[in-house]
Amino acid sequence: MGYMQWYLRHGKKHAEIMRKLEGLDESEVLEYFLYDNMLENEPDFCPLYRDGKKCHDIENLNCYLCACPYFRFDDAAIEKRDGKELRSLCSIDAVKSSFIEHDDVIHLDCSACLLPHKKAFIHRHFDRDWFEIMKESPPSGREE
Repeated sequence: MGYMQWYLRHGKKHAEIMRKLEGLDESEVLEYFLYDNMLENEPDFCPLYRDGKKCHDIENLNCYLCACPYFRFDDAAIEKRDGKELRSLCSIDAVKSSFIEHDDVIHLDCSACLLPHKKAFIHRHFDRDWFEIMKESPPSGREE
């Protein structure tokens, strides 16, 4: 599955959950998106849930921003680097991001970055429409 296909499917899943949570305030919504609750109540939200795994091994992992608003992708390649297709990157060049190369493709590895799973970051970017969050223009500079 390409990034765009995942992005569209994931946005729909997020929207379905948000419809179920209508009437809840922001704190209650974010509480619902805690990993343990999502694993139990939304087992199809993330493919890692099938194996009881987390994308980031942190306590109180929040899955509200499963994809970071700074993650940029293009299935057809953003650019060529050393003869390989760069298909994803971090728009703020987060210090904990890196790249994985295989075959003729380069992908962003943001597994060491915890930014979108921190409570303060989520509150700052909270929007009931996940697609709106993903459209945000990133600030200049780097965040950790």
